[in-house]
Amino acid sequence: MITVHHLETSRSQRVLWLLEELGVPYELKVYQRDKATRLAPPELKKIHPLGKSPVITDGNEVIAESGAIIEYLVETYGAQIGGDLAHLQPTPRTSEHRQFRFWMHYAEGSLMNWLVMKLVFMTIPTQPMPFFVKPIAKALCGKVQKKLIDPNVDTALDFMEKHLATHRWFAGEHLTMADFHMSFAVEAVLSRATQARAFPHLLAYKERMTARPAYQRGLAKGGPVVMAA
Repeated sequence: MITVHHLETSRSQRVLWLLEELGVPYELKVYQRDKATRLAPPELKKIHPLGKSPVITDGNEVIAESGAIIEYLVETYGAQIGGDLAHLQPTPRTSEHRQFRFWMHYAEGSLMNWLVMKLVFMTIPTQPMPFFVKPIAKALCGKVQKKLIDPNVDTALDFMEKHLATHRWFAGEHLTMADFHMSFAVEAVLSRATQARAFPHLLAYKERMTARPAYQRGLAKGGPVVMAA
């Protein structure tokens, strides 16, 4: 039996979505974030030394990192699946496979770096500090966001919007592993975007994703995907 060690409002929601799509039985163990720091609890280190989520256990296997988990689940349990899930791992040396590979790397290699930075610099001015430091911290964080973070987030939004104008899913016409890996980033970036309505293709993609029954089942079990802004 697979056990998903799931941290509330975290990237592990995409693992639940995939498991629901695959129809693989699993046990869900939910961990709460520290109320003050919003970090994962130390109990997760008992499962994996990094103490992060998601982590899954499957028999003697302990697997961390979302991309590695997604690939493991599809390679282990997705071989015989058909219908609109038949292309979860596209045929090598095809255009769809090249797109799939790119977005699998882009999700965490490029996009999430800027989203995490944005969250951090939004949070810093809200933390306890001497009253005379707060306006300095607020001004400095605002400047970093305006000059560095927001331009890169905007570039990512434009890039995905143009891509999805000609692609139903990230790799093409079919749902692939890349869509599960990109799902958290899409929801996170849209939750932080000040002009989300300016990206109709990205919003339509999100609607296609979240309307899937398997996504809804995963959401019902795992809870909200992203923290409120």
